[in-house]
Amino acid sequence: MKSLNEDQKRHLRRLGHALKPVVLMGAGGLSDGVMAEIDQALDDHELIKVKLVADDRTERRELGERISREQDAALVQAVGNIILLFRRSRIEKKRRIALP
Repeated sequence: MKSLNEDQKRHLRRLGHALKPVVLMGAGGLSDGVMAEIDQALDDHELIKVKLVADDRTERRELGERISREQDAALVQAVGNIILLFRRSRIEKKRRIALP
């Protein structure tokens, strides 16, 4: 995915503020099942929050970057153990978010 500019990120952060995490990474870590759930959620919602399970800040950052890279999604924000991801839905009629 092409990178987002600051106005687009700000817009997505506003939209994502009230969202609850739709994918929770369990103690099993970043498994294929979790990645499949993230992929499906991005197609359904375009903008999602994911709750990561990692004690170390560096590990959380690396997990967020890995998820965004493997899902071809933009990592909009990372606060604590919650990341906000955006990816245009591959399903045409589920595209809802217009970027500035």
